[in-house]
Amino acid sequence: MKKICADLTKEHQELDDLVADLDETGWGTMTPAENWTVKDQIRHLAYFDDRAKFSATEPEAFKKFLAEIMQDLGGYMKHLENVGKDMAPVELLKWWRDERTALVDALKPMDPKARLPWYGPDMSALSHATARLMETWAHGQDIADALGIERKPTDRLRHVAHIGVTTFGWSYVNRQMKVPDVPVRVTLDAPSGDQWHWGPEEAENIVKGSALDFCLIVTQRRHVADTHLEIIGKTAREWMSIAQAFAGPPGPGRKPGMFAK
Repeated sequence: MKKICADLTKEHQELDDLVADLDETGWGTMTPAENWTVKDQIRHLAYFDDRAKFSATEPEAFKKFLAEIMQDLGGYMKHLENVGKDMAPVELLKWWRDERTALVDALKPMDPKARLPWYGPDMSALSHATARLMETWAHGQDIADALGIERKPTDRLRHVAHIGVTTFGWSYVNRQMKVPDVPVRVTLDAPSGDQWHWGPEEAENIVKGSALDFCLIVTQRRHVADTHLEIIGKTAREWMSIAQAFAGPPGPGRKPGMFAK
């Protein structure tokens, strides 16, 4: 837990550095996510860091909260559209900083295997922290793209890539598709020069290339056509066309050509 929480804190700070000195125009910059500004991205993170902290500190109360919002899902979605919208950037930054710090403080001493409720299936505390890192990185990518900034990839991408691999089945279930009973070998080149592997060596379906490209695809921040991944096999190609490492309904992803290399 100390390792993932340390990496989560670093991911928070890297994104904080991107937005801390923005003026009003900067906060209002539209990002590649349709109708989302930089401000919308940060208020989204602040709210769900708050909810993640709530789940970690009061799991039974969080379960009741989930039951309540299911009674008026439309009202809850409207709430999400507006929460934090009227905050000035300085207020929003403070809110996000307070929530993310409290979240890390709550997660750090936990048993990595402790089960925590979330909007989808329950997760281990370790997966809970990893998911927040993935979300921070992905929304940070939207902000970096909006501001025309190229971030230097780090080996923290291993956390994002791991979620990308382990949500193979979810990507299909989420689209009401049959999960293939076919193994896929994933081999990624890490920013540090190491190589990361998932899946059996003998698998005929293969995804290989840069960890950054893979993470951009599974978080739906790039269309597969705008990356240099080598994808071999029908199942591997299908998976990369629908991969989704995050909860929620199937995302629209990015159109091909938006970020062509």
